Amino acid sequence: MRQIVFLVLVFLVCACGSKEPVGVPPVSKQATTDWRLIIHLPDVELPVHLHLAADASEAWLSNGLEKVSIPEVSRQEENWRLHFPAFNNTLVLHQQGDSLVGNLTLVKRGYEQLMQITGEPDPGYRFVPEPRPNGEFTGRWDVTFVDDDGKETVAIGEFDQQGGKLSGTFLTPLGDYRYLAGEVDGDALHLSTYDGAHAFVFEAHMQPDGSLRGDFWSGTRWHESWVAHRNFEAQLPDAYSLTYLKDGYEQMEFSFPDLEGNTVALTDPKYRHKVVLVVLSGSWCPNCADEAEFLSGYYRENQARGLEVITLLYEHSEVFELAAKQGRALQAKHGIEFDLLIAGTSDKTLASETLPMLNSVLAFPTMIFIDRMGGIRKIYTGFSGPGTGQHYTQYVTEFKAQMEVLLEEGTGP
Repeated sequence: MRQIVFLVLVFLVCACGSKEPVGVPPVSKQATTDWRLIIHLPDVELPVHLHLAADASEAWLSNGLEKVSIPEVSRQEENWRLHFPAFNNTLVLHQQGDSLVGNLTLVKRGYEQLMQITGEPDPGYRFVPEPRPNGEFTGRWDVTFVDDDGKETVAIGEFDQQGGKLSGTFLTPLGDYRYLAGEVDGDALHLSTYDGAHAFVFEAHMQPDGSLRGDFWSGTRWHESWVAHRNFEAQLPDAYSLTYLKDGYEQMEFSFPDLEGNTVALTDPKYRHKVVLVVLSGSWCPNCADEAEFLSGYYRENQARGLEVITLLYEHSEVFELAAKQGRALQAKHGIEFDLLIAGTSDKTLASETLPMLNSVLAFPTMIFIDRMGGIRKIYTGFSGPGTGQHYTQYVTEFKAQMEVLLEEGTGP
């Protein structure tokens, strides 16, 4: 009995004397780490899953199959700051018991979008607690978006429905809408994404004839209506036909400052007799980030074969130091070892003026394939990223095949 009493006393003394590490907030074993955030757009709510470690060691968002790590996470008592340096967007959250409140700031060209946020412990759904679908949305759809001024754009919707769960994306001539996730309830489709940059919500109802009619919201300012018809043969314009050299031009010429302010020109000796990929991009662009991630690895594997990549960054800010800061954040995020140049602003009309040999700058990203003799072999507008599934796989296969041809040219005896 004396031994038992002694052990109990030792346990109590150790327990009373234990302290939390200085500067680290107490972490309860029952602390909520998974949340259902609601981003409040002006006319609709955007749900997204947030994982938030109580000790601020990690945080990430999920959109169906996509997991988006948040690079900068800080906590001070019940206040959190989650920052995406490459996109320059920030979530500020305050925990109140079993709920979160806060705001999301999206930095755009010349202004900021501010959206309120609320959050609850993750209940295991996105839009609808117990979806009861009354329709099948799986398949390929021919889509037309119409903005509030009446301008139409075409797209292809690809959806995968598993019971009440729905995932998919929209492919457009200028890029894709990345990973979308949500539910089907009754005859209604609900999809959303927030990936650090995009804040998208899509809703639609299936009509008696099997078509879809709905709405698309992006951030605080953008709305489009959309209609869709199931069409397994739907096709987009050829991405290699949209951007091209104007008559009278045979090659590209440009010179822009790199991230340190040093002037770099395509005619520099570094690029002579090399296969060069010139990429029109921006740190604010998620599709560009997808492409940068892919190109970063491909460049490391093939630089020794005579490959160079030049990314021309068109940023939201006209101030060089601010633009260069975003370029460095993009560089760090994707481990980029090729050249990044500050070429201009993200306004496409102004961007087109910086490259007068092109018919237009239609999309970020756009990739220009240049052979060892300086000839323009192909120009690809947009990018089919990982969110497009088989289309991404097909793009990578075609890209590598084309690059093999270019890299092998002129390497013989």
